[in-house]
Amino acid sequence: MDKNTIIGLTLIVLVFVGFGIYSRPSEEEIAQQIELARQDSIAQAKQVEEQKLAEQKKFEELALKAQDSTSLFFEARNMAGEEVTLSNGLVNLTLNTKGGSIQNATLSNFKNQQKEDVKILRKDLNNLTYTFVGKDENIYTGDYTFTAINKTDSTVTMRLGNEVSHLDINYQLVKDSYLVKISMQAIGMGSLLHPGTQSMSINWQDVAAQQEKGFDFEQQFSSLTYKEKNGDTDNLSETSEDSENMEMPLEWVAFKNQFFSCVLIAPEQFDGAVLKSSPCQKGSGDLKKYSAQMNCAFDPSGAKATELNLYVGPNDFHILKDHDNLINSGKDLEMEKLVYLGWPLFRIINRWIILPLFDFLSGFGMNMGIVLLLLTLIVKAFVYPTTKKSYLSSARMRVLKPKVDALNAKYPKAEDAMKKQTEMMQLYREYGVSPMGGCLPMLIQMPIWIALFNFVPNAIALRGESFLWAEDLSAYDSLLSWDADLWLIGDHLSIFCILFCATNIINTWISMRQQKDQMSSEQAQQMKMMQYMMYIMPLMFFFMFNNYSSGLCYYYFLSGFTSILIMWYLRKTTDDKKLLAKLEEYREKHKNDPKKTSGMAARLQALQKQMEEQQKNRS
Repeated sequence: MDKNTIIGLTLIVLVFVGFGIYSRPSEEEIAQQIELARQDSIAQAKQVEEQKLAEQKKFEELALKAQDSTSLFFEARNMAGEEVTLSNGLVNLTLNTKGGSIQNATLSNFKNQQKEDVKILRKDLNNLTYTFVGKDENIYTGDYTFTAINKTDSTVTMRLGNEVSHLDINYQLVKDSYLVKISMQAIGMGSLLHPGTQSMSINWQDVAAQQEKGFDFEQQFSSLTYKEKNGDTDNLSETSEDSENMEMPLEWVAFKNQFFSCVLIAPEQFDGAVLKSSPCQKGSGDLKKYSAQMNCAFDPSGAKATELNLYVGPNDFHILKDHDNLINSGKDLEMEKLVYLGWPLFRIINRWIILPLFDFLSGFGMNMGIVLLLLTLIVKAFVYPTTKKSYLSSARMRVLKPKVDALNAKYPKAEDAMKKQTEMMQLYREYGVSPMGGCLPMLIQMPIWIALFNFVPNAIALRGESFLWAEDLSAYDSLLSWDADLWLIGDHLSIFCILFCATNIINTWISMRQQKDQMSSEQAQQMKMMQYMMYIMPLMFFFMFNNYSSGLCYYYFLSGFTSILIMWYLRKTTDDKKLLAKLEEYREKHKNDPKKTSGMAARLQALQKQMEEQQKNRS
């Protein structure tokens, strides 16, 4: 390295050292820089801490929202319930936030025996709860206290949970109806409810209260009734304890009284229903204990609400029919069948003849006793042609009785009974008389008689209507009553029942007299015991109908009394001599007709020939 190189390097080092000394900060500047660095470090640490706290708070909120059902609804288990009332002018509902369900249901337009609003559902006796399948434990609504929100006069939402994660049960009383719409939906509960379960369980229990005067009669017409999906309606036993495990899905289940029902209607169907009914003791104030356990569709994701319908109202045929349309389920629910109108044939008569006629007469605003009187007269006028035909058939047999007696005298021996019977049938054929002519018209009248037996006790229009001494045509009249409960009779005598039985005895006497007039002495003797048995029937009717509705006994009394008047009129206007002359004229006119034996006569003739052949072979 030469001299110049050494000098250059030395100068460079001196420049760098001098610049370093010149640019070095003072002690004050160094202290200031250290302080600034320290403050920046503190600010950064504080920002990191605040970010951590924010993240922790957010995590805690999310954790609170995602906690299991037990902790989510812990407070709701211990909270006291409070009542919420809804009304639409026809139905008054009292709900309780404890369980989020209906406690009481009363009807404003109907009164019970104490002249109070009819109570269909009663606190502590009615219990309608729902169970939802959870991941860890099931959610049973009866254990929790809901919060009532969105309250109006006729609507309310019962909420269990918080705004983000909750179960809502919405109630809506439909205007001018007896219908309660119920919808249930889970919001934000996907982590709590079991995703694999697409149904919920319904547990419904109730005790039907006695509303009417006659316990036995009302209990007989009260039953747990149900309708199978795409099938017919049916019910558990009205008289004894009964239960049923349903294999078929159901469309609705009804806890039915004689004149009022509470009907729970499925959104699509109820599956696996277990139904039970137990009668209550007389004097308890209750009729039946009902219970129903069943399942219906439920979406735990909350995408679709479960829609139920609850009918709380009267068993009025037209009202029930109208509510079918109001529910708008797209199918015929046939709730009008809660008004029992009898077996299919009798139901057709009641549905298409008696009910329209009754509605027409009721529309004039007359007393129901007058309506029943007019109904009786119209029905009697309708069946009068068959009644007249039946009577004339008996009258023809009566005027031919001397000729029948002559045949009995001609064949006095028992071995000639077949010949006598054959000639007797030939005699009737010659005169154009049928021994069975009086039976067919009676068979035509009988379905109407039975149809009205089913119609009158179920006509809610008669409920509370008074007539003469009867305070309520839907219950027994008790003008004569006492405190003791006598065997077979009870604690009263129904005057309308006594009148009905009396007219029945008179009609039986008239009928027996007609039969006697057309029978030979031998036949009359044989029928004597049967005639005595016929008189026992009205007595049996008394013990059967003493507890029945006075309206039904009144109708049967009117029917029997008009029958007496009709028989009297027909007897007065029938001239036996003229009737016999017409029969002789018929015989003379048809004496040259080809002799064709058919029917009973042909069978008797064939049997006679067979017996004669057997007799010849033996000889």
